[in-house]
Amino acid sequence: MSTKDFVEKDYYKVLGVPKDATDAEIKKAYRKLAREFHPDANKGDYKAEERFKEISEANDILGDSKKRKEYDEARALFGNGGFRAGPGGAGGNFNFDLGDLFGGAQGGGQGGGAGGFGGGLGDVFGGLFNRGGTGTRVQPRRGQDIETEVTLSFTEAVDGATVPLRMSSQAPCKACSGTGDKNGTPRVCPTCLGTGQVSRGTGGGFSLTDPCVDCKGRGLIAQDPCDVCKGSGRAKSSRTMQVRIPAGVSDGQRIRLRGKGGPGERGGPAGDLYVVVHVDAHPVFGRRGDNLTVTVPVDFTEAALGGEVKVPTLGGPPVTLKLPAGTPNGRTMRARGKGAVRKDGTRGDLLVTVEVTVPTCLSDAARDALEAYRKATAGQDPRAELFQAAKGA
Repeated sequence: MSTKDFVEKDYYKVLGVPKDATDAEIKKAYRKLAREFHPDANKGDYKAEERFKEISEANDILGDSKKRKEYDEARALFGNGGFRAGPGGAGGNFNFDLGDLFGGAQGGGQGGGAGGFGGGLGDVFGGLFNRGGTGTRVQPRRGQDIETEVTLSFTEAVDGATVPLRMSSQAPCKACSGTGDKNGTPRVCPTCLGTGQVSRGTGGGFSLTDPCVDCKGRGLIAQDPCDVCKGSGRAKSSRTMQVRIPAGVSDGQRIRLRGKGGPGERGGPAGDLYVVVHVDAHPVFGRRGDNLTVTVPVDFTEAALGGEVKVPTLGGPPVTLKLPAGTPNGRTMRARGKGAVRKDGTRGDLLVTVEVTVPTCLSDAARDALEAYRKATAGQDPRAELFQAAKGA
């Protein structure tokens, strides 16, 4: 954004405060608006993100007493984009193009009102806004987001684990200290004046901001490009980081770790790290949300007569469950608090499914006992209700 745009923008209106607002009132207004339009509270809302940037920009100027004073003086001098002539001028407002003035208008102004600014005003206002002229400040850049994958055992996923992750990302080039220049003296991009962005009109008074193609969004151009990074100021870097995976993570879950991605450039914040988790299967236990599952075999007599059965738990001692008499195959019982860890620190349950086993080898005594049982229940037909329902359908 040019200095002209800054002067023409009403930062008091952006923050919703009067021009005579105190520092405390400005701070209070900024904090209220920042909370309302912060990107974290408005995920995916582009308009809120742009509003947050505008609020931050206004606070950067009005929250600094020196910048605010110079801003107020600049606004008084260039009201609504027109130069206000003094008593010795031609009177009224001269509708000069401020872009020409800031770009270095040479002496001999019009009507006596603009004369005397031989060096242009770019240097004057460059110091105020850190843009353009000798006071140009190259804008910081956020580090890149990184995505990686990790495979955990079933137990690690349930209980949480700290795992080493080796990551590769773009970081400041060590050979040139991130400047992109062999001698460490890059020049400010003349196209974007160090902002890394350029605006283009779309008609109807609207404009779009795009990364500067000449400096590729860096705001700097190497005079003697570094042999390692070819003038980009960035080079591939590898590092190993110990990352804590929270308890209760599920297979395929994508975890975001703020500020653990690629390092920023020129004081910019680091990017984020996204970890996609894969979980190995367990030979005994399964998972259903926050609950673990297990299938426990019981024999016919246990299912028919009832009794107590021991059930294994994940990483703990077994629990004993009471099996009611007449328990059918496939019934599920619950062992509370023996499941996966929830977000609040509590645990889910262990869901125990009963599987009635059928013996494949019988001793003579067992066979005789089963024959006796068959004779004792000869009048009972377990399929009677099935055929009755089929006829009535």
